[in-house]
Amino acid sequence: MTDLSAFPITRKWPPRTAGAIQLYSLPTPNGVKVSVMLEECGLAYDAHKVDFGSNDQFSPEFLSLAPNNKIPAILDPAGPDGTPVGLWESGAILIYLGEKTGRFLPAAGAARAEVIQWLMWQMGGLGPMFGQYGFFHVFAGKAIEDPRPRQRFADESRRLLGVLDGRLADRDWVAGDYSIADMAIASWLWGASKYYGMPEALDWGPYPRVSAYLERFVARPAVQRGLVQPPRQ
Repeated sequence: MTDLSAFPITRKWPPRTAGAIQLYSLPTPNGVKVSVMLEECGLAYDAHKVDFGSNDQFSPEFLSLAPNNKIPAILDPAGPDGTPVGLWESGAILIYLGEKTGRFLPAAGAARAEVIQWLMWQMGGLGPMFGQYGFFHVFAGKAIEDPRPRQRFADESRRLLGVLDGRLADRDWVAGDYSIADMAIASWLWGASKYYGMPEALDWGPYPRVSAYLERFVARPAVQRGLVQPPRQ
């Protein structure tokens, strides 16, 4: 087994499988992007639960790898130069894994740019807007009486759903072939449905292609496995 003792995070979450990628995460919209990618690529990984209830994300061990105290993060014993590498930020991890495996991310040219473009659309738009809407609709923000913040994020979420629905008018996946962009986007659609009740709250009826897209995503066997990693219990 590659010696990972130089990484303090392994003291709190010891590796279990020789040579496996170490995943530190939860089955949240951002977290499952990476577990789905690992499953789709057939990569061996140990899934370690970062327990928010115990503030694991603020522990010195976790912060030693992920200074922004957000999941997911990974530790790859077999980095690009043969030495271990740690990464945080879900989009960066998806690109890294795509380059590592040569899968779900074109190697060059316009096709690669298209995938990265839609990945950045999720990272900078869909995810943050859905997350803010969830805060005001479901979590602590729902106690705020001023309706304007919630309405702002509801309106922007609907606009983004419209952008996605239009993109899917002539294709099954946002950049042609199934890619890391779809893993990022559809993971947030799944999370918004599961945790925020957004299809009902925002009425996804006018966006039938979005609903069909999410169904295609969730029907993939690797996705079904990735959506429950790491187990919450």
